[in-house]
Amino acid sequence: MQNLQDHIHKLKIAKKLILVEGPKDKKALQRLGVKNIITLKKPLFAIVEEISAKTKECIILTDLDKKGKELYSKLSKDLKKHGVKIDNTFRNFLLKETKLKQIEGLTSYIKKFSQRNNSH
Repeated sequence: MQNLQDHIHKLKIAKKLILVEGPKDKKALQRLGVKNIITLKKPLFAIVEEISAKTKECIILTDLDKKGKELYSKLSKDLKKHGVKIDNTFRNFLLKETKLKQIEGLTSYIKKFSQRNNSH
């Protein structure tokens, strides 16, 4: 759990743009104090152009299910073509260390774990 808190803290202080699928994902991250979040409310090519015009590095936090992984793959490939570096640290941590599938479930996941750890 501590590792997860560390990762969240790094997201909060990072100046990188964070790309999520929808408004619920954005709200979940905002509840944790994370800023600089963009949602996929435009066609992917427009998102890629917007991000590559603003920054040289971003974090893609699409969901960790099949659809989210496909989106991640496409976005990552297109952004890299535009010279944007992708920071996968948090995403890889979530894939390896948690059973989380939806980014919007992050806040309840953290609550559940901190309650479980406090009761021991």
